[in-house]
Amino acid sequence: MGRSLWTLLRRDVSLTVMRRQDVLTVVVFFIIVITFFPLAVGPEPETLRAIAPGAIWVAAALASVISLDRLFADDWRDGTLEQLALIQQPLALVALTKIAAHWLALGLPLVLLSPVLGYSLGLQGFELVTLAASLALGMPVLSLLGACGAALTLGVRAGGALMALLILPLYVPVLIIGSGAVAEAMHEAGPSAHLSLLGAMLALAVPLAPLAVAGALRIALD
Repeated sequence: MGRSLWTLLRRDVSLTVMRRQDVLTVVVFFIIVITFFPLAVGPEPETLRAIAPGAIWVAAALASVISLDRLFADDWRDGTLEQLALIQQPLALVALTKIAAHWLALGLPLVLLSPVLGYSLGLQGFELVTLAASLALGMPVLSLLGACGAALTLGVRAGGALMALLILPLYVPVLIIGSGAVAEAMHEAGPSAHLSLLGAMLALAVPLAPLAVAGALRIALD
């Protein structure tokens, strides 16, 4: 079981990396959204520093949404998803593996890039570390929640817009807690409570979200 899931993980990561336009689209979108905030609110350093946590988290959430459209769609179109549903491994584990591959290929680059963009908005030192830590804990939660929406709208006409309507409200608590962690670090308070909440969300989402995704995929395959 472990070997086949590892093979699936490597396959999905390799396919995503080979489609460089997908990775570039997500990364460039992330950068452009953050760039728009200084253009909208002005170049004052204190203003930019104040909005930096929320701006980066909003950009990360939107970038996560646009990257979910092909999470299951390609495998559904060519019949691979149906074959994966017939193998011995539980479909929930298959779904979790595909979500992990998606995050490694498209989510991790945003986490690694976030300190650079945070620094451009005025964050420094421990604030940048907290920003990266909050995204490292929170973005997998966004991917897991987003995968539920991607599975529910699989094969639906205008599924991308419907998926966004379904999952964006679910992103709100993660955005509030994630940006709150950075805000606490900015005010020289400990962000450990917020990071612990993100960790708890991740611990709940890892076992539960793949079950919901597996159920939605079975409905789409029937």
